[in-house]
Amino acid sequence: MKLIIGNKNYSSWSLRGWLMLAKSGLEFEVVQLPLFTQRFYDELAEISPALKVPVLIDQIQDSHIKSAQDTVIWDSLAICEYINEQYLSGSAWPQTIQDRAKARSIAAEMHSGFSALRNEMPMNCRAKRTLALSESALKDVARIDQIWSEQMSINTNKTDDDGWLFGKWSIADCMFAPVVFRFVTYGVKVSPLAEQYMQRALASTEMQQWLADALTETDIVEEDEAGMPL
Repeated sequence: MKLIIGNKNYSSWSLRGWLMLAKSGLEFEVVQLPLFTQRFYDELAEISPALKVPVLIDQIQDSHIKSAQDTVIWDSLAICEYINEQYLSGSAWPQTIQDRAKARSIAAEMHSGFSALRNEMPMNCRAKRTLALSESALKDVARIDQIWSEQMSINTNKTDDDGWLFGKWSIADCMFAPVVFRFVTYGVKVSPLAEQYMQRALASTEMQQWLADALTETDIVEEDEAGMPL
């Protein structure tokens, strides 16, 4: 498998695709393209009409025609679903129907919503910034705090709890991972249970690896350099 991503410091959607693959234990090659450059668009044009990252290319052997065919997926949540179905036997969603429905709901809410937070607080892993958030962005922060706190409260006493939103790690955690980095960058204060969740996510091996790689990057994407340095 080959995963095409953007700059690790800035590309929140790339993090989701990469994290899903890293958590799966599957072997994959990473191709990193500098965001918003001519190379970025030229190389993506040969692969995906969306011209966005991440893009997953998986070469599947078709036993019926005795040849390999490329499966191309160009959306983070679609990549998560594909890996879950193709390789993980559905284990990246919670076990019960009720929990799966809720996990899918909050994952989809993250995927399609929180536009004020996205626009005002771009992911910038290596920065520490301060900024004044709009009322809409503050509502987004409060809603995410509510989701994290509620799930941590529900799962606190489960015997199989591993500190994630639904006990064990799931696609829902994958979708919220970039928000954890955003809240650290901009010093967002959350309630104790939400903070507990953030610390669990930040301590994971995969998040630490992504952060370490992001800190080595030197490219600057001006539109993602929001706020004032601390």
